[in-house]
Amino acid sequence: MPATNPVFVALDTTDTAKAASLARQLIGQVGGFKLGLEYFVANGPAGLEAVSRLGMPLFVDLKLHDIPNTVAAAMRGVVRLKAAITTIHASGGAAMIRAAADAARDEAAGRGVAPPSVVAVTILTSLDQAGAEAVGFGGPVLEQVKRLAALAQDSGADGIVCSPLEVDAVRAQCGPDFKLVVPGIRPAWSETGDQKRVLTPAEARAKGADVLVIGRPIIAAADPVAAAGRIKAELGL
Repeated sequence: MPATNPVFVALDTTDTAKAASLARQLIGQVGGFKLGLEYFVANGPAGLEAVSRLGMPLFVDLKLHDIPNTVAAAMRGVVRLKAAITTIHASGGAAMIRAAADAARDEAAGRGVAPPSVVAVTILTSLDQAGAEAVGFGGPVLEQVKRLAALAQDSGADGIVCSPLEVDAVRAQCGPDFKLVVPGIRPAWSETGDQKRVLTPAEARAKGADVLVIGRPIIAAADPVAAAGRIKAELGL
């Protein structure tokens, strides 16, 4: 059986036609597509449908963070958007995480579909140690990520979002079945941009990352298909 491609391409655009065109080109080179808040605010559910109809797994990255009832109601809507993966903020707390996870599973069961993986964002990969401390995360970033990972796992989340630098420690703490979704992936031949805590795709995969979120190194390349193919080859797929 061929290995599953862990790469989800971040289609960071507000242009529906551009997102769908990029997605069509990349089928066969990647494992799925991520659409985030910028895209969703601009295009709504119809914009997601333009990509999901291509039949590839869709990561709906809205990073929900509100009171439990509000997040639960929003999560039911996310299930209707046919997401394979979706995000909440771990810092929303145990009750919010539990409400999100329960709502996703309940709504999916009622519709006879597979629930999305509900993964909790720990500390954004755009934050380094100084940035994390400035917003109130005291102590080493790694320890804060591990603390939030434990909270998410204990509260029913399917996994977390963390930088590649925390993957091996979280994997050791949370076990093999806890999904680790990892942005901050930069091939050695690409620029790091605004990401602070980065590794290459092969390095992150070797540490135990399940999903590699890669945007600009692919979509901003002169030839996105060739860039995706190069990453695929580096992963031995």
